[in-house]
Amino acid sequence: MIRLFLFFLLSTTIFASNVQRLRWENGETFLVFLEKNSLPVNDLYYSLDKDEQRLTEEMRSGVHYQILRDESLNIEQVLLPLNDELQLHLYKKNGEYKFEAIPIISTSKTEAFSTKIISSPNYTIMKETGSKKLAQIFTANFRNSLNFKNDIRKDDKLVMIYEQKYRLGEVFSMPTLKVAMIEMRKKFHYIYLNDDERYYDEKAHEVEGFLLARPVRGARISSYFTKRRYHPVLHKWKAHLGVDYSARRGTPIVAAGRGRIIYSARMGSYGNLIKIRHADGYETRYAHLKSFRRGIRRGKHVKKGQTIGYVGSTGRSTGSHLHFELRKHGRAVNPLRVVQVTTKKLKGKEKKAFLRLKKNYDESIGLHLSNNTSYKKPLKFRNKCYIHSLECVSNG
Repeated sequence: MIRLFLFFLLSTTIFASNVQRLRWENGETFLVFLEKNSLPVNDLYYSLDKDEQRLTEEMRSGVHYQILRDESLNIEQVLLPLNDELQLHLYKKNGEYKFEAIPIISTSKTEAFSTKIISSPNYTIMKETGSKKLAQIFTANFRNSLNFKNDIRKDDKLVMIYEQKYRLGEVFSMPTLKVAMIEMRKKFHYIYLNDDERYYDEKAHEVEGFLLARPVRGARISSYFTKRRYHPVLHKWKAHLGVDYSARRGTPIVAAGRGRIIYSARMGSYGNLIKIRHADGYETRYAHLKSFRRGIRRGKHVKKGQTIGYVGSTGRSTGSHLHFELRKHGRAVNPLRVVQVTTKKLKGKEKKAFLRLKKNYDESIGLHLSNNTSYKKPLKFRNKCYIHSLECVSNG
């Protein structure tokens, strides 16, 4: 790997003009990309296992990727970001192309702004930051508790503090909202991201979501959602795009929300799998099931909390558990960020820790309000750059 890094660094510093920065086209697949660039499909796609092929389906339209070419414009290496943490690395070695998934090197910045409502929170946030994603996160977390349509007024105050990742000097991945405050009818409303990765209001009440927290009641979480994990058996970087709930074989599994079953059958490493389509582009997946509940089939509508199957260990599984996934418009998201039971009130040590966190956030918000801090866009990086440790860094 060190030799690979050095090769990439030396190649790009000498022939920097041969590094292309391109944008992934809407609707393009990894297979189409290989064919379009005359790359060996058999070596770089059909030789992959099912999990690796599933990884390639995570490519998002609009994401920037890099191609390194030699003096004859032949492709030497390609970096394709899959998600926030992993990227595909295609490279040429001894005349043959190889494939691997490697971690993304990125930087994170905490950013903030204070402004006044123009016409709606959504429009105001987009105008201030240019980030549609940030506006969506804000409205999604307040929509169950506030009425923006009737109670918002022009010039009401709005403050947001969030974390944004940067790759190659450009905004990369979804921002993480840390704290937000909005004024409505002369009253301030807050939401805070706690250390348990869930949002709470100023009274330490959890912000309620529309789904259940645990599709297996009382189960212990044995493996968390992560965009990158070094697999201890396969010895390669793989994403774990869900949450595993450890439970005894035969334990009932309930639907995380109201929806329609779009799949209920066996599927490769998932084993026995159920997919449920919900409102707002959400889809939940329940894998490794021992069996399906009688009557559970494709096309059937289910209610939140309805039993749909039973915990098992089918597919690629080392023990009895449920692998639970949440997807939004096809993209995997962390269920613990969105899926919540009912409103939870922090108590004891948890509440004390939250109140300390809240105090720090409140002080930051107070500073932004008193200084009337306005959002400033990050400095633009120059196009001329070199690749270091498989990443592009500004030289200016």
